[in-house]
Amino acid sequence: MGSGHHHGGLRGRDTEAFDPDVRRVLAVVAAVLGVATLVGLVLLWPGAPDRIDPGALGIADEYVPATVTATDEFVCPGGGAADPGVPGGGDPRFFEGVESRCATATFRLDGGPDEGSERTVDRYDVAAEPELRVGDRIVVPYLADADEPFQYSGRFERERGAPMLVLALMFAALVVLQGRLRGLAALAGLVASIGSILVFVLPAIVDGRPPVPVVIVASSLIAFLALYLAHGFSALTTVALLGTLASLALVGVLSWVFTSLTVLSGLSDETQYLRAFGGEIDLRGLLLAGMMLGALGALDDMTVTQASAVAELRVANPAYGFTELYRSGIRIGRDHVASTVNTLALAYAGASLPLLLVFVSSSQSFGRVLTSEIVATEVVRTLVGSIGLVASVPLTTALAARLVGGRRTTTVDHDDEGNA
Repeated sequence: MGSGHHHGGLRGRDTEAFDPDVRRVLAVVAAVLGVATLVGLVLLWPGAPDRIDPGALGIADEYVPATVTATDEFVCPGGGAADPGVPGGGDPRFFEGVESRCATATFRLDGGPDEGSERTVDRYDVAAEPELRVGDRIVVPYLADADEPFQYSGRFERERGAPMLVLALMFAALVVLQGRLRGLAALAGLVASIGSILVFVLPAIVDGRPPVPVVIVASSLIAFLALYLAHGFSALTTVALLGTLASLALVGVLSWVFTSLTVLSGLSDETQYLRAFGGEIDLRGLLLAGMMLGALGALDDMTVTQASAVAELRVANPAYGFTELYRSGIRIGRDHVASTVNTLALAYAGASLPLLLVFVSSSQSFGRVLTSEIVATEVVRTLVGSIGLVASVPLTTALAARLVGGRRTTTVDHDDEGNA
């Protein structure tokens, strides 16, 4: 009797049903891409860039933990904001008809050079902020070189570390509970992805490396780490990897073409700080790199699903060859594409909701809103990412069908770890 395996996703062992020639080609291509990724890492690895003193730009040298000991809210003098850091700079005409609320906050410093002492600061235009209460934990910006009365700023942040840590632990626990060893491996892949961005991508761009090549290398590294850590070393995982990287290349080309055609500059409020800190950072290249990196997560989800679906179709019907597997896999992919594209669009719309409200309130036409640079950037980002997703379905499905449809065998069921 011929033998086969239940794949259990992508982690199941390669079987006799896999075409050995295709498996060898996949391994060679993956090895070449892996070597190219390592070479790219070596060539683009950041050095030790010169750091700009943030205090010279009026930006905090550090953030000091503190506890609120007293607070008093009142109407701002003149009825408008007097903070030069807000739009209008305290010009009463800017705030005409608006009663702006100010507050005096006193806090005890729980760290930093003045630990244990108290400071009092004025805060402006706080009406929209959550109420500040005695005992609240905050993080206060500290400027070492400023005059003593101005070393601590009223533009402090709430201490959010503890609840965010609880949320992260809840997420990790549920992933491991549901996915067991595979869930633990997926978390390892997530840590590797974030680590790649923090250790390589951000320092390399700050060091003056071109953003697009940096993100291409980083995306390849993340794909290798995330996919093989989460799904194991198998030919099906390699199919998902190649489908992801090929689709990402398409996203990169489309991003370059349409950011040129729509004349997107990459300028925003955040990039003004980058220009001060990072010198000659290529902002348009940074925009392209962000589009590619943003599409990567959705792409590997799509390719893994398609490769796994084709493998399971083969297990369900060992008589299926390439054509039957491809057609059935494409039907599954259509439903996945429809839901994922909608997810991408809603994610970008949700992130831009306050901005969209500003445009609507200003009574601009819908077409003008869509073609404004900041909204057009998100539209282009959504559309090129969605095109990459759609393109990944036939490519990954064809590779998987060619791999698993090479021989017709009967099956013996195995568990998720590939045991009979």
